[in-house]
Amino acid sequence: MDLQSRKLELIQEFLKVQSEEVISQLEKILKKENTKSEQEGFRPMTIEEFNSRIDQSMDDSKNGRLIEANDLKAKIDKWN
Repeated sequence: MDLQSRKLELIQEFLKVQSEEVISQLEKILKKENTKSEQEGFRPMTIEEFNSRIDQSMDDSKNGRLIEANDLKAKIDKWN
């Protein structure tokens, strides 16, 4: 069974739960796992990386390599 199918099955089982305590426990587990995942995947930028990104952004802007917010929103709206 693929991950997407397992998620859907888990959601169906979750919707059957009637116990506040069980839901609270599941919430705690999910929050703990999400926090752990965020901490593992987070690495602060160095000053050099930060300055490099600023320089790249300025260069992109100067050379017209950007997209207006309204255009981006229109593209995103087409995804659905």
